[in-house]
Amino acid sequence: MTVGPGVGTGTARAGAESDASVIVRSRDEPEAFAALFDRHADAVHRYAARRLGGEVADDLVAETFTTAFQQRHRYDPARGAGTDARPWLFGIATNLVGRHRRAEARRFKAMARVPALVDHDEPLADRAADRVAARSVRRELAAALAALPARHRDVLLLVAWGDLGYEETARALGIPVGTVRSRLHRARGKLREALGGSHPTALREVSDHE
Repeated sequence: MTVGPGVGTGTARAGAESDASVIVRSRDEPEAFAALFDRHADAVHRYAARRLGGEVADDLVAETFTTAFQQRHRYDPARGAGTDARPWLFGIATNLVGRHRRAEARRFKAMARVPALVDHDEPLADRAADRVAARSVRRELAAALAALPARHRDVLLLVAWGDLGYEETARALGIPVGTVRSRLHRARGKLREALGGSHPTALREVSDHE
C-alpha cells in the first residue's frame, strides 16, 4: 500500500465529528477510521517527505495509518491524547522515521552538497540572486540538520514541519513539555550558529520542491 500527496483533505471542517470521536467509533465500526486518513494524510505525508523524500514518505504514511488503526484501542483522550489526533499520528510517524535515521542523515548531507546555480535566464536579476542566497541557506541548513542529535531534530521538525505546539510535540514523543523546550532551544541555537546568527526560519527552504 502506498500513499501519495493529495489524498487527504486536511483538518476536519467546523462542526465535524472530532478525531477522538472518530477513533472511538472506529473500534466498533472500523470503516469510520478512513475519516482520520482523509483529514491528516496530506500533513503526515508532507512531514515525512521533507525528512526522507517522497518515495519513502509514501510507504511511511501508509505504515503510520496502519499502525494507528491497529493501536486505536489504546487512544485515550482522557489521558492527554486530546480530541486532535495529529500529535498521536505525528508521534507514530516520527517513530517510523527513526528506522531511517541513516537515510535521513544521508539525505540532508546530500542536500548540503547541491551547488547553488544561478538561473541563466536572468543572471543579473535580483530574483536570481535571491534564489542563490536561498539555496545557499538551504545547503547550510541541511548540513546543520544532519549534524543535530536525532532527539533534537525530532522536536525541531515536529514544531517546524509538523506545525505542532510544544504540548502537542510532548504528547507526540511521550516526553515532558520542559524537555521539548530544552531540546528545541538547543536545536535552534545550533542552527543559528550554522547560519551565521540568522534565525532558522529558513527551515522551509529544505524541501523536495526546490
